[in-house]
Amino acid sequence: MPMTASTVLTARALLLDMDGTLVNSDAVVERVWRRWADRHGLDGGEVMKVVHGRQGYASMAVLLPSRPMEQNYADNARMLAEETADMDGVVAIEGAAEFLASLRELGVPHALVTSADVGLSAARMGAAGLALPGVRITAESVGASKPDPEGFLKGAAELGVAPGECVVFEDSGAGISAGRSAGMRVVGVGPRAGVHRPDAVVRDLRGVSVEGLEGGGVRLRLRVGR
Repeated sequence: MPMTASTVLTARALLLDMDGTLVNSDAVVERVWRRWADRHGLDGGEVMKVVHGRQGYASMAVLLPSRPMEQNYADNARMLAEETADMDGVVAIEGAAEFLASLRELGVPHALVTSADVGLSAARMGAAGLALPGVRITAESVGASKPDPEGFLKGAAELGVAPGECVVFEDSGAGISAGRSAGMRVVGVGPRAGVHRPDAVVRDLRGVSVEGLEGGGVRLRLRVGR
């Protein structure tokens, strides 16, 4: 019989990654990055260990450390166009629609903090049938990719909430590291998250229930199955 555990966290605001957290885009990410790996003579499996959570140019800098950054930026622009044109297999993470609806209904301050650009984030959220949060921190908003904490710190600032009063939802090692570096607690979502030791892990967003707190803020009840 499966065992379950529960964790309760409170926060003033939530900062939400997109890919792997709200949207399952793994199919297209695999297609695009494995083609890129083939073009550069790299092992696709090893490439996939690096790319989740980072902006494309940052992943390329890890994978091809001697290549000029100008080439990485140019390649990144081409790949963003490829990804934005390919929505085949892009679906919502289970429970994401209900989770976002509960945040809106309760008036919980929340922001999208994604390594995707404006076009890609809008396309993927739309393909998954999810409403975009009013506050969005995208690739254009920051000078440094995750695992740098800049995106999460900007999200907190936009919401007017201190970093220590925010909870991050993330799936990738780069994103979990960024949340920690920002001084925030991190809830890991999905199978990639657990190995990076976030504060708690849920299989998907069906494992999260949201309650408003008197005077503002939110109580998160996290159900972890194993």
